[in-house]
Amino acid sequence: RIRVKVRSHKKQVLYDAQQDLFSVCVTALPIEGKANAEVIELLAQHFGVAKSCITIVKGGTSKIKVVEIV
Repeated sequence: RIRVKVRSHKKQVLYDAQQDLFSVCVTALPIEGKANAEVIELLAQHFGVAKSCITIVKGGTSKIKVVEIV
């Protein structure tokens, strides 16, 4: 599970142990999937996998998303 924060000043991936989820801060606006594309890009860099290995399983238009990393 991840929580997405849009319109952030810098791109980063943080882990919140209390809620057991990742917070992904992106600079893109949530328009036409731009924020989701940036989320996938950041997670791919963070975990060292290709962007094609990450899919948004649930919450495509929500702040809380479930992603799958293969």
